[in-house]
Amino acid sequence: MTTSHPSYDELSELPAFSAQAVPAAFEDINGHLNIRHYAGIASEGLDESLAGVGIPQNWPTVAGHAVFSAEHHMTYLSELRTGDRISVRAVLVGRSERAAHAIVYLLDDTHQRVSYVMEEIFLHVLMETRRTAPWPDDVAAALDKRIAEDAAQSWQPTLSGSMQLR
Repeated sequence: MTTSHPSYDELSELPAFSAQAVPAAFEDINGHLNIRHYAGIASEGLDESLAGVGIPQNWPTVAGHAVFSAEHHMTYLSELRTGDRISVRAVLVGRSERAAHAIVYLLDDTHQRVSYVMEEIFLHVLMETRRTAPWPDDVAAALDKRIAEDAAQSWQPTLSGSMQLR
Protein backbone atom coordinates (compact mmCIF):
# COMPACT_ATOMS: atom_id res chain seq x y z
CA MET A 1 0.00 0.00 0.00
CA THR A 2 1.37 3.41 -0.96
CA THR A 3 0.68 6.34 1.32
CA SER A 4 0.57 9.75 -0.28
CA HIS A 5 2.03 12.64 1.69
CA PRO A 6 2.03 16.31 0.77
CA SER A 7 4.78 17.19 -1.68
CA TYR A 8 7.99 19.00 -0.85
CA ASP A 9 6.70 22.07 -2.70
CA GLU A 10 3.44 22.09 -0.72
CA LEU A 11 5.22 21.68 2.61
CA SER A 12 7.93 24.23 1.83
CA GLU A 13 5.22 26.92 1.91
CA LEU A 14 4.88 26.38 5.68
CA PRO A 15 7.18 28.10 8.20
CA ALA A 16 10.54 26.33 8.60
CA PHE A 17 11.92 25.29 11.99
CA SER A 18 15.19 23.66 13.09
CA ALA A 19 16.83 24.44 9.75
CA GLN A 20 20.37 23.05 9.69
CA ALA A 21 22.83 20.84 7.88
CA VAL A 22 23.05 17.22 9.00
CA PRO A 23 26.19 17.15 11.19
CA ALA A 24 28.78 14.38 10.79
CA ALA A 25 28.30 13.46 14.46
CA PHE A 26 24.71 12.34 13.66
CA GLU A 27 25.82 9.82 11.01
CA ASP A 28 25.55 6.11 11.75
CA ILE A 29 27.49 3.09 10.46
CA ASN A 30 25.29 3.09 7.32
CA GLY A 31 26.55 6.55 6.36
CA HIS A 32 23.26 8.36 6.92
CA LEU A 33 21.42 10.19 9.68
CA ASN A 34 20.94 7.87 12.64
CA ILE A 35 17.32 6.95 13.35
CA ARG A 36 17.27 8.66 16.77
CA HIS A 37 18.14 12.00 15.22
CA TYR A 38 15.20 12.00 12.79
CA ALA A 39 12.85 11.93 15.79
CA GLY A 40 14.95 14.39 17.78
CA ILE A 41 15.15 16.99 15.03
CA ALA A 42 11.45 16.64 14.22
CA SER A 43 10.58 17.01 17.91
CA GLU A 44 12.75 20.12 18.23
CA GLY A 45 11.02 21.64 15.21
CA LEU A 46 7.58 20.91 16.66
CA ASP A 47 8.65 22.49 19.96
CA GLU A 48 9.84 25.61 18.11
CA SER A 49 6.55 25.83 16.20
CA LEU A 50 4.50 25.64 19.41
CA ALA A 51 5.96 28.92 20.68
CA GLY A 52 3.58 30.60 18.22
CA VAL A 53 0.55 29.21 20.09
CA GLY A 54 1.75 30.23 23.54
CA ILE A 55 3.81 27.16 24.41
CA PRO A 56 7.40 28.41 24.72
CA GLN A 57 10.19 25.91 25.24
CA ASN A 58 10.69 27.26 28.77
CA TRP A 59 6.97 26.87 29.64
CA PRO A 60 7.71 24.39 32.47
CA THR A 61 10.03 26.79 34.28
CA VAL A 62 8.19 30.06 33.63
CA ALA A 63 4.58 28.92 33.96
CA GLY A 64 4.56 25.43 35.47
CA HIS A 65 2.99 23.92 32.34
CA ALA A 66 4.47 21.43 29.89
CA VAL A 67 3.66 19.22 26.94
CA PHE A 68 4.51 15.53 27.13
CA SER A 69 4.55 13.22 24.13
CA ALA A 70 2.05 10.37 24.41
CA GLU A 71 2.16 8.59 21.02
CA HIS A 72 4.21 8.63 17.83
CA HIS A 73 3.95 7.09 14.41
CA MET A 74 7.08 7.45 12.25
CA THR A 75 7.57 7.00 8.52
CA TYR A 76 10.99 7.13 6.85
CA LEU A 77 10.76 8.10 3.18
CA SER A 78 14.31 8.94 2.11
CA GLU A 79 17.71 8.91 3.74
CA LEU A 80 19.55 12.02 4.87
CA ARG A 81 23.32 12.20 4.65
CA THR A 82 25.94 14.34 6.31
CA GLY A 83 25.84 17.89 4.97
CA ASP A 84 22.28 17.69 3.60
CA ARG A 85 20.29 20.84 4.42
CA ILE A 86 17.14 20.00 6.36
CA SER A 87 14.16 21.79 7.91
CA VAL A 88 11.03 20.89 9.86
CA ARG A 89 7.42 21.81 9.00
CA ALA A 90 4.64 21.20 11.54
CA VAL A 91 0.89 20.91 11.03
CA LEU A 92 -1.62 20.83 13.87
CA VAL A 93 -4.60 18.65 12.98
CA GLY A 94 -6.70 18.71 16.11
CA ARG A 95 -6.97 19.04 19.85
CA SER A 96 -9.08 17.84 22.73
CA GLU A 97 -9.45 19.29 26.21
CA ARG A 98 -6.01 18.03 27.27
CA ALA A 99 -4.20 16.84 24.14
CA ALA A 100 -3.21 17.89 20.63
CA HIS A 101 -2.46 16.01 17.41
CA ALA A 102 0.34 17.07 15.07
CA ILE A 103 2.06 15.89 11.90
CA VAL A 104 5.72 16.88 11.61
CA TYR A 105 7.66 16.70 8.35
CA LEU A 106 11.44 16.61 8.06
CA LEU A 107 12.34 18.02 4.65
CA ASP A 108 15.51 17.32 2.72
CA ASP A 109 16.06 20.81 1.34
CA THR A 110 19.19 19.74 -0.55
CA HIS A 111 17.32 17.23 -2.71
CA GLN A 112 13.87 18.87 -2.36
CA ARG A 113 12.01 15.89 -0.99
CA VAL A 114 10.14 14.79 2.11
CA SER A 115 12.44 12.59 4.17
CA TYR A 116 10.51 11.73 7.34
CA VAL A 117 7.01 12.08 8.76
CA MET A 118 6.25 11.95 12.48
CA GLU A 119 2.68 11.92 13.72
CA GLU A 120 2.34 12.78 17.40
CA ILE A 121 -0.21 13.13 20.17
CA PHE A 122 1.02 15.39 22.96
CA LEU A 123 -0.56 16.22 26.30
CA HIS A 124 -0.86 19.35 28.41
CA VAL A 125 0.62 18.63 31.85
CA LEU A 126 0.78 20.68 35.04
CA MET A 127 4.33 20.34 36.33
CA GLU A 128 3.30 20.59 39.99
CA THR A 129 1.16 17.44 39.79
CA ARG A 130 2.70 15.92 36.64
CA ARG A 131 -0.83 15.11 35.51
CA THR A 132 -2.77 16.16 32.45
CA ALA A 133 -4.99 19.21 32.69
CA PRO A 134 -7.18 21.25 30.34
CA TRP A 135 -5.30 23.65 28.09
CA PRO A 136 -5.19 27.22 29.43
CA ASP A 137 -7.85 29.31 27.66
CA ASP A 138 -5.35 31.45 25.74
CA VAL A 139 -3.40 28.43 24.52
CA ALA A 140 -6.61 26.56 23.60
CA ALA A 141 -7.75 29.55 21.52
CA ALA A 142 -4.35 29.82 19.81
CA LEU A 143 -4.30 26.07 19.11
CA ASP A 144 -7.79 26.28 17.61
CA LYS A 145 -6.73 29.19 15.40
CA ARG A 146 -3.61 27.34 14.19
CA ILE A 147 -5.56 24.13 13.57
CA ALA A 148 -8.05 26.08 11.43
CA GLU A 149 -5.21 27.79 9.51
CA ASP A 150 -3.47 24.47 8.89
CA ALA A 151 -6.75 22.86 7.76
CA ALA A 152 -7.20 25.66 5.21
CA GLN A 153 -4.18 24.46 3.18
CA SER A 154 -4.95 23.23 -0.33
CA TRP A 155 -3.78 19.76 0.81
CA GLN A 156 -4.41 17.70 3.92
CA PRO A 157 -1.89 15.61 5.83
CA THR A 158 -2.13 11.86 5.57
CA LEU A 159 -2.84 10.40 9.01
CA SER A 160 -1.59 6.97 10.04
CA GLY A 161 -4.94 5.97 11.52
CA SER A 162 -3.04 4.43 14.44
CA MET A 163 -3.86 7.20 16.94
CA GLN A 164 -6.61 9.62 17.80
CA LEU A 165 -7.44 12.28 20.33
CA ARG A 166 -9.38 11.20 23.38
